[in-house]
Amino acid sequence: MTFETFINYKIIAFESYSLSVYTVVAVVLIVVVTVLISKGVRKILFSESKLNKIEKGSAFALFKLTKYILWIIAIALILDVVGANLTGLLVGSAALLVGIGLGLQHTFNDFISGIILLIENTTAVGDVLEVEGEVVLIQNIGLRTSRVINRDDIIMIIPNSLITTNKVINWSHQSKKTRFRINIGVAYGSNVDLVIKVLAEAAGEHPEIKDKSSIKARFLDFGNSSLDFELLFFSKNVFRIENVKSDIRKIINQKFIENKITIPFPQMDVYLKK
Repeated sequence: MTFETFINYKIIAFESYSLSVYTVVAVVLIVVVTVLISKGVRKILFSESKLNKIEKGSAFALFKLTKYILWIIAIALILDVVGANLTGLLVGSAALLVGIGLGLQHTFNDFISGIILLIENTTAVGDVLEVEGEVVLIQNIGLRTSRVINRDDIIMIIPNSLITTNKVINWSHQSKKTRFRINIGVAYGSNVDLVIKVLAEAAGEHPEIKDKSSIKARFLDFGNSSLDFELLFFSKNVFRIENVKSDIRKIINQKFIENKITIPFPQMDVYLKK
């Protein structure tokens, strides 16, 4: 058997359709070439030399888009090789596609949102977002959904439309550091200057607070049962900021004990008339 005979050998023959060895080999080659090109693009984009010029989030978005385009081209070539009539398929399934489109409009909305996220790059892998009151870290952006992790280390899958259509705070788009605050009340009669000094020292002792000069404590107001203060500080650890706040509160509590500063609790006096 010659090579030409082998390559044209029909594996399946059914009425007007036949599947030859050439068709199978061509399909396999298209898949292999697509996979190799995809891996090559990923290696180039994520190599250390390229990451010095391209941000990791941008590289990831560019890789995803390239991957989707490559596979769309590959699928079109495969359908052409196997002899599928794309025009006939589209015309024949027009009514079905309309019905599917109406039923899956939310899904299509998520797909479009995924493309927007990848193209605009306003949200990238590694960004810290606040979505519907939940602070999450983006781990992966897919074409329809994104995988995120919240502060409780719970993996969540959210539709991309939730990010593109709702009001979202991207903490990673702030400056290199973000300002946070802790509110605290002390008993009436406390030394205000001492309280401000102690609060500033407490924040300055935490290792996450690098810029000591940006720490500010101020006297806010006269509360119902306390003198109200506010401690302001900057930190880069946006995602785990609640842990930082907890540590600072512990330092404040210890310093209040050492300096005999009292934290009041609500009290109510009841007078009974005879």
